[in-house]
Parts: sequence; structure tokens; C-alpha cells
Amino acid sequence: MSVNPAIIPCLAYRDAHAAIDFLCEAFGFSRNMVYESEDKTRIEHAELTLDGNMIMLGSVSSRAEAGIAMVTPAETGGMVTASLYVVTLDPDAHHSRAVRAGADIISPPADHVHGGRSYEARDIEGNVWSFGSYDPFEIFVDV
Repeated sequence: MSVNPAIIPCLAYRDAHAAIDFLCEAFGFSRNMVYESEDKTRIEHAELTLDGNMIMLGSVSSRAEAGIAMVTPAETGGMVTASLYVVTLDPDAHHSRAVRAGADIISPPADHVHGGRSYEARDIEGNVWSFGSYDPFEIFVDV
């Protein structure tokens, strides 16, 4: 079995079906794999890809049954303990797509002192996403 070392964010959503639709429409993800429960009321496991990268997600109820206590920002009063950063070549075009899809924009595209340009948005359940042109791997030094 081949192993490709990677860090893949895993998210839980109260309405994972709607989240998948939103992430694909607003942020440009593609469905790689989606496994629904037998009654099709929840997502047991889904894999979405964007530019060769992946996130995994599922319904909150499925994660809880697996013994993983995950909540959404809606259940914490909007507080998040982590956000996701996605490197994109054109943050302004990406921002326009997100706006057209109704994404909640936290901050519009802006240039940054450390380099690059980015914007921040919340998905339909309050997770914070940053999309920017700054690529930390361009200057990455493996110590």
C-alpha cells in the first residue's frame, strides 16, 4: 500500500450535504468521494479536492458515533479554534466566486506585509477559510 504523507483537515457539519454543495460552489472544491448513510440523511465520510489538495468531512452525528467529539462554530457561539488557509493563484477571482455564491466575507482581498494577498470568509456553518497567494512553501526551510 502506498502512503503519500499529507496533512488533511477534517471537518464536521450539522448539514454536511449543504456544506458540500457550498464548498464546491463558493470555494471551487470538487467531490472526490461521498459516502452517505443508508437512509441518506447524513454524510458518513466525504473527500473534496481543490488543486491537488484535499479536505475530509462528515456529519457531526457520524463523528460523534465514532467517538470523536466535534462541534461546529454555531455550537460555540461562532468561536473557532482553527481556520483553514488555502493557497490560490488569484485571490481576487476566488473572492468574486465566493461572493457570487453568497459566502460570508470576513475581510476582502488585501495585500500583506509578509507577502501575498488574501481574503477571509466563513462557510455556511461558520468555519473560517483564508484564500491567498502567499505560499509558505516557496521559502520553506526543512530544519
